[in-house]
Amino acid sequence: MKKTFFAIILAVIVTFTTAIGLCVQALNSTQVAAFSSGMRIVVDAGHGGMDGGVVGRKTKIKESDLNLFIAMELKEELTDMGFEVVLTRKTEAGLYGTTAKGFKKRDMQRRKEIIEEAKPSLIFSVHQNFYPLRKTRGAQVFYSAKNEGSKRLAAGVQEKLNKLYIGEGVKARKITAGEYFMLECYSCPSVIIECGFLSNERDEALLNTAAWRKQLARAIAGGALDYFANMAL
Repeated sequence: MKKTFFAIILAVIVTFTTAIGLCVQALNSTQVAAFSSGMRIVVDAGHGGMDGGVVGRKTKIKESDLNLFIAMELKEELTDMGFEVVLTRKTEAGLYGTTAKGFKKRDMQRRKEIIEEAKPSLIFSVHQNFYPLRKTRGAQVFYSAKNEGSKRLAAGVQEKLNKLYIGEGVKARKITAGEYFMLECYSCPSVIIECGFLSNERDEALLNTAAWRKQLARAIAGGALDYFANMAL
């Protein structure tokens, strides 16, 4: 009799808990839809083509390839949240047209044109870092000091990335102001995200895995969601 009674109580508790969980999930989905509705985000995979960026010390993997992999993952995460996503670069090729002198300037100008055509609410520019001290690790987000929204967005994304890297035993990093073309080519909040250090063997190994790149993309997307949620408060 007691066993039957406890079984009934347990069943009621499980049912109640499941119902609460479903309600919370439905509420979160509604909130996500409310924030993302009509919002367009540009995801910029830095470098490309003959401009490979930095390379991994051990694997020699190109930054440009990693940037594109992460940008594609980020597009998927943001799209699942309901955002419209525009990529500046969809292939390994650069955006400079020809390899004649001045290709880098043409490449950056084309990125600006894509952004202006998209008229986004946010811009994420994905990159990888490199430093002479091989022990240096983690992700770092750069923002424009001329744009308060850029700073708020950077802080939110940095917090998410720090939580991810802390799980790897990496000390939290701070956002940094900088004067970069991608941060100032359009009026909306923009950030440059250095996802890890290709000069560090452990960061390089992580960045070479699809699972870690997906976690990075999820953290960045979470930063975007928090940014819009805080704006709504």
